[in-house]
Amino acid sequence: MARLLRLLLLLCLWPLGTLSASEILLVGDDQPGIRSFVEAVQARRGHDQVRFQSTASLPRPGQLKGDIRLVLLDSAALEWRLSEAAGPPALAMRVSRVQAEQRLGKSRPAYLSLLWSDPPLERQLRLTRLLLPQARRVGVLYGEQSRFLLDELRQAARALKLEIIAQDWSDLRDSRPLQHLLGNSDVLLGIDDPDLYNAKTAKNVLLSSYGRQMALIGPNAGFVRAGALASTYSDQDDWLAVLDQLLDQPPARWPRSLYPAHYGVSGNQQVARALGLEPIDPQAAALTLAEGEPTP
Repeated sequence: MARLLRLLLLLCLWPLGTLSASEILLVGDDQPGIRSFVEAVQARRGHDQVRFQSTASLPRPGQLKGDIRLVLLDSAALEWRLSEAAGPPALAMRVSRVQAEQRLGKSRPAYLSLLWSDPPLERQLRLTRLLLPQARRVGVLYGEQSRFLLDELRQAARALKLEIIAQDWSDLRDSRPLQHLLGNSDVLLGIDDPDLYNAKTAKNVLLSSYGRQMALIGPNAGFVRAGALASTYSDQDDWLAVLDQLLDQPPARWPRSLYPAHYGVSGNQQVARALGLEPIDPQAAALTLAEGEPTP
C-alpha cells in the first residue's frame, strides 16, 4: 500500500517539475521598439521570470548565472556577449547573415545561436518565380561582405531553373555596374546587405530599375515600402513564436542558426501597376510559398 501511495505521489508531482519557471533575461538598448517586444515576451511567458536589462548596466557575461535564458535584442547586446567566452548560452536576434559574416567571419561561438533577420535567399527566389514566372535571369548586386552568399544563391537558383547574373558593386559612386546588371537581367533580387541597400542608394537603385521597367524583389519589407515590388518578411508575432519555441527547450538544444518558420509577403501594389503586373495578394502568395517550403 505504501508503495502505491508513493507512486501516486510521484505521478501528481511530475507535471509540476516540467512546468518549473525559467529566468529569461532580455538584453538591449532601452528604446520603445525593444520595450514593446519585451512586454510582448512577458505577456506570452507568464509562467517564467522575464526581465529586461540595458546593455550598459550589465556585468560581464561570465558573472551571470549559467542557467539563465539569455536573449540578445540588438547589435550592442551581441557585442557585449562576444566580449568573453564565459557565460550562459545566448539567442541573438535581429542579426542578418551579412552582419554576422562581417562581425564573426567563419567563426561561430558555441554559446551563440543566431536568429536571422534577413529573408532566406531560396524563399526570395521562389517569390521571384511566383510573381514573375517569365523571368529567368536574376540580377544580383553584391559587395565584399555579401560575396559569400553567391554560391548558395546559384545552387538555389538552379533548382528553380533560374540563372544568377552577379555583379560586384564595390564603388557605389559608379553606376556603371548597376546599369550593366540591369541590361543583362530580367529581374533584380536584392541581398540584405546594408552597404548596398540603404537610404543613400535607394533612389539610384529604384529609379534605375524603373527606367528599365524592371522589378526589384527585396531585400526587405522596408525597401518594398520605398518602391521595391515585393519581399518576404517576419513580423513581431513571427519572432515571438520562434522565441517561444526555443525558450521551451534547454539551451543545449538551441540550433546554431535559424529562420522563423512563419512569415508573410509584403507587396507594393502601385509598383505592380506601374510595371503592368497583376495585383499582389500577400496572403495567397505566402500560402503558395509555404506549400513549396522544404521540410525539415
